[in-house]
Amino acid sequence: MWTDGPGETENTLMETQCCGPNGGESLRPTTRRQLLSSAGFGFGMLALSSLLGQEGLLAAEAPPFNPLAPRKPHFPPKAKAVIFLFMSGGPSHLETFDPKPDLQRLHGQKLPPSFGPVKTRRGVDKNVLLATKRTFRKYGRSGIEVSDFLPHTAKVVDDLAVLRGCYGDSVTHPESVYLMNTGSIMMGRPSLGAWLSYGLGTENQNMPAFVCMPDPGGYVKGGAPAWGSGYLPAAYQGTVARGGKSPILNLRPPRGVTEDQQQNTLDLVRRLNGAHLRERGEDTALAARIAAYELAFRMQAHAPDILDLSQETAATRELYGVDRPECGEFALRCLIARRMVERGVRFVQLYCGDTNGWDGHSDIEGNHQVHCARTDRPAAALIQDLKQRGLLDSTLVVWAGEFGRTPMTEGSTGRDHNPHGFSMWMAGGGVKGGVTYGGTDAIGLRAQEDRTHVHDIHATLLHLLGLDHKKLTFVHNGRAERLTDVAGNVISKILA
Repeated sequence: MWTDGPGETENTLMETQCCGPNGGESLRPTTRRQLLSSAGFGFGMLALSSLLGQEGLLAAEAPPFNPLAPRKPHFPPKAKAVIFLFMSGGPSHLETFDPKPDLQRLHGQKLPPSFGPVKTRRGVDKNVLLATKRTFRKYGRSGIEVSDFLPHTAKVVDDLAVLRGCYGDSVTHPESVYLMNTGSIMMGRPSLGAWLSYGLGTENQNMPAFVCMPDPGGYVKGGAPAWGSGYLPAAYQGTVARGGKSPILNLRPPRGVTEDQQQNTLDLVRRLNGAHLRERGEDTALAARIAAYELAFRMQAHAPDILDLSQETAATRELYGVDRPECGEFALRCLIARRMVERGVRFVQLYCGDTNGWDGHSDIEGNHQVHCARTDRPAAALIQDLKQRGLLDSTLVVWAGEFGRTPMTEGSTGRDHNPHGFSMWMAGGGVKGGVTYGGTDAIGLRAQEDRTHVHDIHATLLHLLGLDHKKLTFVHNGRAERLTDVAGNVISKILA
């Protein structure tokens, strides 16, 4: 017996096959009522379709659901695209954007009791303060202070909004990577790029909405879930582009396979999947799979053009530093990112730093010297290049890691993880340039002034793209989930 409604039961007449939770087949019972209902409608629809066909009034078959079709934002956006430069490992705000004279003065002394207990990852020599060896100077009309580690970024400081009072929720890498990328310290949530793809689709139907470029040296701690789709349909996850001669795998067809053969195969798959879809009604997962096959085919024709840097001038390559050994690899990815947003890709994320990256536990100076040299010129060039092409106003560029570093030493020359206070910057896409917002305490330990949680950062990013973070939701397990969970406020003071 199967329940067919509140207080009703009917004998099962027959069983039909349907797709199980793991893609296999399972048995689903059909009641007498369902059989009669479907049969009745079926005969009626056959007659109706015949009459409409004779009169030429039969509507064309509805196109399949396209998960990446452009969708309207909640309100007019400032930005159309995002390039997120993720500094994997946790760059030190104390060596980059947050000068602390008191930390210099207190070097080698114990942490004053007035700062209270501190939660750190390793807790090695956590009470001894470590001054920075960097020199800070004021740059541009805004007079924002920047470290001598970042001379090229200093030249574009009037285009930046530097956030100095950021904080997160975890002292460990994977959880903090997930928080900055997905809004939660837990694995399995949709990433920022996935949410944007879900909310806005893409302007270029020949390219993915969300492209992720991991560091060729190794994945960020926490791995692929940082750019995954979580409980959103798989169509919204990041498409991975790697370094080297083949940034996108399987972009070229196999030898001996012609374009006509590929097209015929695609047409056959489309017909079979379409028939499968019509039998089962609305199935966004299957529709997304169909769209993915077709997008992959279109990418074979259009992606090579985006990846072909021979079209760039020698002056542009020099601006980014493509041919410089210290920064050429990251410069190449920054230049590709510009070419992608130029052609309608919605969200491009570049990771800088292998499995350890900016994680300067034992030698903060040596570690940051390498990584600042690797990213400084390309990041500044990206701002300049977008600006001179008229794209900066519509492209939001973000520079951030998962957390900062402690003002206390680890060993004699390193710094531990610090999610309690760190810095990041945004530029373009409706952000006010030449401003600082928020601040840490006297030694750079905790966010103290205009504190900015990661949820606030995400709410602001969505706002700049015309999305209300409280309205961009997806029902999962009976709950209307969102990127910012139940928190987050737009940082209105940095908006142009």
